[in-house]
Amino acid sequence: MTDTAEQILVVDDARDIREPLGQYLKKQGYRVRLAASAAEARGIVESARISLVVLDVMMPGEDGLSLCRWLVAHGGPPVILLTAMADETDRIVGLELGADDYVTKPFNPRELLARVRAVLRRTPTAAPVLDATRRRFAGWTHDPTTRKLSHEDGRMADLTTGESKLLGLLLDSPRTVLDRVRLLDLMAGREAKAYDRAIDNQVSRLRRKIEDDPKQPRLIVTEWGGGYLLAADVEVLE
Repeated sequence: MTDTAEQILVVDDARDIREPLGQYLKKQGYRVRLAASAAEARGIVESARISLVVLDVMMPGEDGLSLCRWLVAHGGPPVILLTAMADETDRIVGLELGADDYVTKPFNPRELLARVRAVLRRTPTAAPVLDATRRRFAGWTHDPTTRKLSHEDGRMADLTTGESKLLGLLLDSPRTVLDRVRLLDLMAGREAKAYDRAIDNQVSRLRRKIEDDPKQPRLIVTEWGGGYLLAADVEVLE
């Protein structure tokens, strides 16, 4: 293992899960950091280059969903949630917050490893070169550099990295249906097929930020059969 190996942060208050999982991931060639609480995890993320966070949902004090929200809001590393088998609500909320995947407890370490590898394959190992082109649509201006949306009426919205990238893809092809497979290819590669619900969740979050009525969207329209269309003209700004 070298200093250039991807570094995984395992966050779980249960030592009998945290430490064996850390040892297992080390044997697979990863560098590993361990945290027993959300506060400890925040400190590690702010001071170390973390490639991925494996995050337990149920922890005393600040729970995993709160930490996941913070990581997504601050452009942090991708997140795989560890959830209890019966906690379907936690899994749904976690994906809506921006988690990349989840594994239910008790889990097979090999399954978790497969999901870790899949998420890392679709995550750039270095900071991507962002398209800095600002574009206007339906009164909104999208700035991909800052991941911000501003409306001519004064409304503002902050986007996560995934939301900004998805919106950018829709802006690339206005009034064109992009099906989930195409969006997954563009965002993450074909190895991410299992994450098609994550596309739906990101679309839902985008709608809540830009639609007048997210339940009856007029900008990001669902096309039956599994696709989405941006129903607006797009203007490139200097």
